[in-house]
Amino acid sequence: MNVLFVCVGNQGRSVMAERLFRQAVGTAHAARSAGSVPGFATHVSVLEALEEVDVDASDHVPAKLDHERIEWADVIVATCDDACPVVPGKRYVSWQIEDPAGRPLTEVREIRDEIASRVDELVADLG
Repeated sequence: MNVLFVCVGNQGRSVMAERLFRQAVGTAHAARSAGSVPGFATHVSVLEALEEVDVDASDHVPAKLDHERIEWADVIVATCDDACPVVPGKRYVSWQIEDPAGRPLTEVREIRDEIASRVDELVADLG
């Protein structure tokens, strides 16, 4: 199953979701992330929060949500509101997670943990 995690900037929520999903499933499923208006780099606090749970996202480069990525995906997870178009034939999951941008590390940890919990639910659902 190919899972695409989407947010606006592809600098925080979708990055955490993608990397935590990869950690949870290994090679059982594939994951990518993208943003409707991608920024230039992953938020430093997001990198730090992920490092605390042994997830390295230092190589992440924000990517644009485009037709190719949408076509690749079997499941599209919107981690925020209004980040992705609805395409018939795709399964959509909406999480509406708080944006970690500009938040202190303590709050980013809470966001990471919420995403990790939702990733666990998604993994169980996918089988």
